[in-house]
Formats: sequence, C-alpha cells, structure tokens
Amino acid sequence: MFEKVLIANRGEIALRIQRACRELGVKTVAVHSEADREAKYVRLADESVCIGPASSALSYLNIPAIISAAEVTGADAIHPGYGFLAENADFAERVEKSGYIFIGPRAETIRLMGDKISAKAAMEEAGVPVVPGSGGALGDDPEKIHEMAAKIGLPVIIKASAGGGGRGMRIVHEAAELVNAVAMTRGEAKAAFGDDTVYMEKFLTQPRHIEIQVMADQHGNAVFLGERDCSMQRRHQKVIEEAPAPGLPTDLRNRIGERCAEACRRIGYRGAGTFEFLYENGEFFFIEMNTRIQVEHPVTEEITGVDLVQEQLRVAAGEILSVTQSDIVLHGHAIECRINAEDPFSFVPSPGRVTQFHTPGGPGIRVDSHMYQNCTVPPHYDSLIAKIIAHGDTRAQAMARMRIALSEMVVEGIKTNIPLHQVLLADEGFMAGGTSIHYLEQKLARERGTGGGH
Repeated sequence: MFEKVLIANRGEIALRIQRACRELGVKTVAVHSEADREAKYVRLADESVCIGPASSALSYLNIPAIISAAEVTGADAIHPGYGFLAENADFAERVEKSGYIFIGPRAETIRLMGDKISAKAAMEEAGVPVVPGSGGALGDDPEKIHEMAAKIGLPVIIKASAGGGGRGMRIVHEAAELVNAVAMTRGEAKAAFGDDTVYMEKFLTQPRHIEIQVMADQHGNAVFLGERDCSMQRRHQKVIEEAPAPGLPTDLRNRIGERCAEACRRIGYRGAGTFEFLYENGEFFFIEMNTRIQVEHPVTEEITGVDLVQEQLRVAAGEILSVTQSDIVLHGHAIECRINAEDPFSFVPSPGRVTQFHTPGGPGIRVDSHMYQNCTVPPHYDSLIAKIIAHGDTRAQAMARMRIALSEMVVEGIKTNIPLHQVLLADEGFMAGGTSIHYLEQKLARERGTGGGH
C-alpha cells in the first residue's frame, strides 16, 4: 500500500478520499486554491500545499502545480476524485511519466472511453447493447445525414464526440432541421471542446438513466456492484440517485452487469468505473462510461458493504480485488440527495458564509460533507455542499428515513435545495419509482405554468 497519497480535488470528495486513506494507514496531502485555505479536509490532511488562486484553471486544473506538490511532499500516488482532471488522459499520463501512480485507469483507457464514438465501438465488440446510431463521425454530406436519420428513425439526437455534462447535444424532431442541427452542434463542439466531431443517435422519448458500477484490477479480475437509478435530473445534472433501480428484474441486472464486467476484462480496465445506460421498455442502451469514482458512489457502498474508494487505492497499489462476484450481495435500498448551495427552484447559485450547519443522524443515515459552521462556500466551483444518504431494508424505509433527515438538516446563511428534495420525496411519481430522465424538468415546467411557486 502507498505511504502517501496526494488528493487532487476539493470539497466533499477530497474529505471522502482522505478518510479512506486514513483508515488504511496512508498519509494524505491536500492541494488547495487560495479560496479553500480554511477547508476542513485541508486542516485534517497530514500536509497541505496551496497550488494557486481561486480560479480552478489556475489551481485544480493546473497540472504542473499538482505534480510539483507531489514532488515537494514525497507522495507516491495521486487520486483525482471526480470532475476537474479525473478523466483527463493527459493528466493521467503526466502523473505516471513523472513517477507517480495515477489512482484510476491507464491513460489509453481514459482516451478510448472518453471518445464517445470509440467507446461505443468497444462496447459493441464486447456485446454491450448500444443506442442505434451513426456508428461513427457524421460527415458533411446532407444526403448521407438524411439517409442516416431515416435509417435510425426520428427523433434523433446529435452529440459531440468529446462532449459531456449535458453540453454539445441537440434533439431533432423534423427532417428539415437535420442539416442545420448538425452544423450548429459541430460549431458548439469546436468552441467548447476543441473537437468538432459529432455523431447521431436514436432519441429515446421516456428513458430512465441506469448505471452499472464496476471495479477491476490489473490482474484481469472485474466485478459489477449492482446498479443505480439516476433518472431524477435537471439539465443532465443528477439531483437524486438510488440503488438498486426500482422495478429492475434481477436476471436483467445480472445479465447487463456481467456484460459490463466482461467489457472491463476485454479492454484491460483498472479501477472504479461506471457504465451509463438509457433504459426503456425493458432494454438497455449504452451511452458512455465514466472512468472515475462517481458523486453517487455512496448508495452502492450502502447496499453492497464495499468501500469503493479503498478498493480504488488497493487496485492502484497493484493488489487483487478484495471481492469476487459471488461476494457481492445487495442489501436493502439506498437513496442519495445532493444538497447544493442554490435557490431550490430558480437554481441560482448561493455562495457565502454558512452561519449555522447541523447534519442529521439516526439509523441508516450517512452525510458526506466538508462543511462546518462559519465556513464559506466560494463562488468559483460546483455548488455541491453535502450528500445525504439514507439506507433502509426497503425503498419505503429508505424514503421515510430521508424525509426525516431532510427535516433535521440545518444550513443557514445561504440558500440550499433542501426544499426541492422535500417536494420530490413527497411526489407521487417519485414514490412510485421508475420515473424517466425528463420527469423533474416536466414537473418544474408544469408548476411554473400553473403559478405553483416552484
């Protein structure tokens, strides 16, 4: 096992990684921007290094500064967390070339799965079902674009190959809009990602977002750890996640999960990963793979009893997976609410000083948060300030525990989206389970339209 790990991230995930390291007896280095100098994980780390000003471009995305921090502190390995540089193949490569272990997949695997077109091709080869689509980059020939759309069937979605986070995509319902939509998406992709490659896929009208968690070592072992339903989204950003997915048949879970594990073996995957699918009418369609730990990993930990971050550390250190597929048994149900510093219904960010901070407790409640009373939420980064995870023997019990936890949580001085979560936990559609990825946006639009105050 490593002696010292540098955590190249901030917020709740930095603290989560730090705790996993401490439990394994590993020392930690926290890198931070000037804005995060007073952060809890910075104070709790064995060592800390300021790597730049508040702007993430000059700090958390500053590769030379991060590698220099590893040099001056004598770290063995670098954990990228999620977001920032976590899926940056150039960063992974620089880390390894500088003599450190990158706690994640190899750079070539990140590149393969980061390009949506090559990722789909690799999955098709491994027998993982994919969304019907162009199978490669779209050219400029209008006739060929129309032929492809006719073959797939409208509506279609035009996507940037290098896109992510809900950017670089456009839905087309009418054939007359096709060529213009391709050109516009191409222009946006070039501006946002420096790559104007786009492709076409069938647009599913009411799908759910279901993802499979995998873990693989460098000795050819790979397992899947059940699935998560992340359909409660707004602008492609997840709001609530749960595991397992309501109403998903066990045989279907096992079949798709084993295909994902097999795909990991075939591509020589190493570390934690997530296969994201759209699920409609009993069918799974692969959309992308996240080659990192996910924000919503705690719900999987709660139902499997596997510490995914510790497993990441062990695998990166060259150890064999500590679990086999037969060891993984799902217990009960878990739900995660992402608590953001934002207006609950207009979604305007709400940075500032937190004057009161009190977290809930009780059976089955876990809170992952780096916040404390009188700390400041800076305006420069993602607005996530806490994750409440409720675990119960049944989905109904997990929901009941989450309602209590939300009512106990106190955050003053800034606005949070706790009221939105309380609305959703009382929503008939959510309580029934199995809502589509469009459900939350449709609900918010309806309530705005009726003057419902939300």
